[in-house]
Amino acid sequence: MKHSGDTGAGARRAARRARRIGAVAIALLAALVTMAACTSARAGDNSPSRTTPTGTKASSSSGAVTTGTTGSTGAVTVSDLPSASDQSSPPSGDPSGSGSSAPPEESIEPTTAPSTPTTTKPPKPVAAVSASPAFGSTSVSVLAPFTVTVAHGTISDFTLTNPTGKRVKGALSGDRHSWKLGEVLGYGKKYTATGTAVGTDGKRVPIKGSFTTVSPASQVSAHINIGDGAVVGVATPIVVTFSGVNPADRALIEKHISVTTEPKVTGAWGWINHDGGVWGLDFRTKDFWPAGTKVHVKANVYGLDFGGGRYGAADITSDFTIGRNQVVYADVNSHELIVKRDGKVYASYPASYGRGTDYYTTTRSGIHVINDFFKLKLMSNPRYGYRDFPAKWAVRISNNGEFIHANDGTVGDQGSTNVSHGCVNLSTVNAKKFYDSSLYGDPVVITGTNVQLGPSDGDIFDWAIPWSQWVTLSALG
Repeated sequence: MKHSGDTGAGARRAARRARRIGAVAIALLAALVTMAACTSARAGDNSPSRTTPTGTKASSSSGAVTTGTTGSTGAVTVSDLPSASDQSSPPSGDPSGSGSSAPPEESIEPTTAPSTPTTTKPPKPVAAVSASPAFGSTSVSVLAPFTVTVAHGTISDFTLTNPTGKRVKGALSGDRHSWKLGEVLGYGKKYTATGTAVGTDGKRVPIKGSFTTVSPASQVSAHINIGDGAVVGVATPIVVTFSGVNPADRALIEKHISVTTEPKVTGAWGWINHDGGVWGLDFRTKDFWPAGTKVHVKANVYGLDFGGGRYGAADITSDFTIGRNQVVYADVNSHELIVKRDGKVYASYPASYGRGTDYYTTTRSGIHVINDFFKLKLMSNPRYGYRDFPAKWAVRISNNGEFIHANDGTVGDQGSTNVSHGCVNLSTVNAKKFYDSSLYGDPVVITGTNVQLGPSDGDIFDWAIPWSQWVTLSALG
């Protein structure tokens, strides 16, 4: 016979077994659900891949994305979606019916397509105006090559005027970037510039300013010893003097003085101290000029700085011709004067030369140059006791007092004895013939004495200087 207490204990044991069985069943069910989810995830790996409009591909291992282009849509394949084991909850249904779950949004990182950089162009520069010499300058050389220049633009219009309002000559360059002066300016004047420039930005810029030229303390005039149209001898030197001024910068002056000839000759410039300490720029040929040579001399000294506030007054020129070839030969020991033209004897005159008793009465040997003519010359020499001796048909051959002239008082000695005080004496008839046949610049070659013609003998002693020395007298080297 069973007791009621035994019956209650059995019931409790049965309940415990049922709970254990239920727990196992639940665990088995959970395991089955998990297996089903894994199977579904693996099946999803073989399903068609999804595309995203962002053009990125998700990576199942690291979350990085790879981009690429596909056709015209720009869509990019996304693969290797995360497995169910990576989900924190069971996967939800897929709208496609595949049972796979969509990858979490945060695993796909959209990227922005690179944009083309934009370049901002710098603004175009405005016109920049400059002047040389600069506007506002004073004591500007009248020879200054005044120029106005525009950078980053062109000159639309420009005018330069003098103090009276007269327009100064000048010209625009072909590209209109500059304007250059076309004439020399005046001393001590104010010049005013007005005009307009247009920049590359299209804006107009005014051109305005002024400058003032130098005011000389004094002006120096140049002088050429041979005038226009003259016909001169074959030993003629060209002598350019400057109002007695010795230029501070000889090279500057020499650069602006020139000689051109037809035919061409060999010659050189040299600075010579002439009578009275007057410095001149002389041109001498290596040999005597060819007969008939055409000579043009130009001295462009206007505006040149001679030093001490002195400036050149004006440019000058001279055009002349070399005459026939006439050379006078005078051997004092022959007591004869021989004139040759073109190498042939033209005339021969009995003569009396310096007595030679001392330095002062000795006729100088060397190449003299005829440089002056007097129908009557009053001669004086206090050293030897005569004054105002009337010498007719006197031809000066040096500035030491040497002449070829008439002296009828020595006719008896002419051709045999030298009795003069240094001059060459001829009869009146012969002296006139010689006078009439001579030209300025004819050479008189005297030989036979022991005193040579030199600088102390006066103005024109150029031919007394050897050519090798002459070429060193130029300031230009």
